[in-house]
Amino acid sequence: MDMGGLGPGRDGPLLAVKDLRKWFPLRRPPSDFLRGRPPKLLRAVDGISFELEERGTLALVGESGCGKTTTGRLLVGALKPDGGTIRFEGRDLAELDRRGLKAFRRRAQMIFQDPYSSLDPRFTVLEALTEPLIVHGIGGGREGRVEMAARALEEVKLEPPEDFFDEYPRALSGGQRQRLAIARALILKPKLIVADEPVSMLDLSIRAEVLELMLSLRDRYGIAYVYITHDLSTARYFGDTLAVMYLGRILELGPMEAVLANPLSPYTEALIGAVPEPDPKNRDREIPIGIRGEPPNPADIPSGCRLHPRCPFAMAICREREPELMEVEPLHYAACHLRPRAL
Repeated sequence: MDMGGLGPGRDGPLLAVKDLRKWFPLRRPPSDFLRGRPPKLLRAVDGISFELEERGTLALVGESGCGKTTTGRLLVGALKPDGGTIRFEGRDLAELDRRGLKAFRRRAQMIFQDPYSSLDPRFTVLEALTEPLIVHGIGGGREGRVEMAARALEEVKLEPPEDFFDEYPRALSGGQRQRLAIARALILKPKLIVADEPVSMLDLSIRAEVLELMLSLRDRYGIAYVYITHDLSTARYFGDTLAVMYLGRILELGPMEAVLANPLSPYTEALIGAVPEPDPKNRDREIPIGIRGEPPNPADIPSGCRLHPRCPFAMAICREREPELMEVEPLHYAACHLRPRAL
C-alpha cells in the first residue's frame, strides 16, 4: 500500500515534536468587540518538544488542564497545530497530502479515557472492529475482516470472540469496553498509540491487567506509546521516559527512573511527594516542600516562569524570564532557573 511518504527508510526517531503550539481563542464579551480588543487566547499547548523512538513509551504527566489531552489529539491529527512541527517516520504531518494523512491515521491511533463514549453505541462489537478496516480498505471481503476482528479480540483476551461479536458496548463491563477500544486501535497494526488516561475509569483490580496487556502488545508488534496520565504510579509502571507538563509547557523530561530518583523541577518533586506510599516502613520519608495553591488560569499565564506564583523557591529572575528546557544531566532536561546548564 502507498503510505504517502510514510514508512520504512527514515532516519531519526519515530515521532519528533518541535515547539508544538495550540491556542484556543476565548469568547469575547460585546464590550470587547466595541472597543476593538483582541480575543484572549487559552494557550493549551505552548511550545513543547520531545522525541519518541520505536517501541518507546513516553508518559506525559501533569494536573488537569495542563494541556495533556490537547497534546494527544494534536499527535494523532485530530487537531491542527497553530505552530511547531510534528514529524512522524521522518515526515512533517503538515506536508502530507490527503493520501498521506489517511495512511498516517492508520499508523497512529488513540485510546480514550472513557471507552463507552469513544465507541458508537449503535455498533455491535463486530461492527466497531470492522469499520476501520472498511475505511482503510483492509481485509478484503467480509470473511477476511471477521477473521481479523476475531484475532484482535483474542489479542486483548476477549475470548471466545464469537461470544462478543453481536454484543453492544452497553452490555460490556468497563474493563471489557477498554479492551475493545484497545482491539479497535490494534486492528490497524499502528506504529504509534496515544493512550489518554486509559485506565483511570477502571477498578484498581483491572488497571494492572490492562496496562500489562498494552505492554505485551508493544513488545509483540513494536508499538510506541504516548501515555497520558495524572497518576505517577501507573506512569512509572508503564513508561520508560517521563515528561512533566504544566500550563502548556514541559517542565522536566528524562528517563523515568532518573527523573523520579532526582527530580530537577520543584513541580516534579511535589508530584512525587503527593504519591501515597503503600509500604508502611517508608511512610516516614521526608516530604518535600509542596507547591502552593491552584494552577493559574491558562488564559492568563503569569510572566516569567509560569510556576513561580506557586513555587516556594521562586527568585526574582523567575518572575521576569521564562526558563528554557535544557539538558542538566545526561538525557535529563529541566526548565528551572534553579538548575543551570551543567553540561
